[in-house]
Amino acid sequence: MKFGLRLPSYAWPDATYEQVRGLGCYARRAEEVGFDSLWVIEHLLAAPALYAVAWHDPFAVLAHVAAVTERAKLGTAILVLPLRHPAIVAREVISLDFLSGGRFILGVGTGWDDKEFATVGVPLKERGARLDEGLEVIRRLVSEESVTHHGRFFHLDEVSMEPRPPKPPPVWIAGGSLGHAPETPDKPFIAPRVLDRIARADGWMSRSSGSDAGMVKADWVYVQEHLRSVGRDPATLTFAHTQFVHVSEAGTREAAIAEQGPHFARVMGDHRSFDDLAASYLLGTVDDIQRRIGDLAAVGLQELIVTPVSDDPRQLDLLATHVVAPFR
Repeated sequence: MKFGLRLPSYAWPDATYEQVRGLGCYARRAEEVGFDSLWVIEHLLAAPALYAVAWHDPFAVLAHVAAVTERAKLGTAILVLPLRHPAIVAREVISLDFLSGGRFILGVGTGWDDKEFATVGVPLKERGARLDEGLEVIRRLVSEESVTHHGRFFHLDEVSMEPRPPKPPPVWIAGGSLGHAPETPDKPFIAPRVLDRIARADGWMSRSSGSDAGMVKADWVYVQEHLRSVGRDPATLTFAHTQFVHVSEAGTREAAIAEQGPHFARVMGDHRSFDDLAASYLLGTVDDIQRRIGDLAAVGLQELIVTPVSDDPRQLDLLATHVVAPFR
């Protein structure tokens, strides 16, 4: 199994220059302790159905990280593509791919927070169609000499973007069942359109927010069945899973949760019950966390992308010891 780490690029209201610039040192240390990939989340605004905080701009953070790392893949997990014009994204993708020496992975999803969509003047009901058309445009712009496209949302006439990468960056699609967040418009199943989207991608990132391990495993079964139905070998798709975590070496579950609780509350807010958080994320003792990871590894998980709920660099060493090393 490979391991990725979503950087704690939280847009805290009380953030300082020193704290935010420290993401570079944090990323370098994550690479040193053995993480295979480094990722960033995008939320333009705090999305209270699931989170109490927003995140810094993903492309700006990754450009900073590209300058201080050498080996780890760099990716968006996820970019809310329907909020952006695909020509702008294509330029950002090309720039990041070159700045990182070909290490960039474009991870995208539809998004779900109505206020974010209203803020940029995009109807939430158009999110899926905009994502699909936007991805089509981006794929063409990073690989074709001249692109003419006239679709429902976007129109381009003989548009060229240079330099084009030697190889188009991989595209990973996020999505999955949602069982513990009724305030969002997502459903407790993967829609057929999402399955089609995954089947056209290089990788799939199963969601953590509002889903339990049983849902993730069931989703993976559905994804594999769909791939076979359209003539694609499931082995050609990277199966990844994103998760929030805070490692505690406390000896009991109660003590571990007491340590983890304030960190999760700062990121997730205090409106969700503990049972909801425990069903969704990696909480409890080291044994609890390892059992959940092992459960997914047993069904073929290829890359676990963990998201620390604090920017304490000591978590990197704890993750390397208790999460990465046991499953290498």
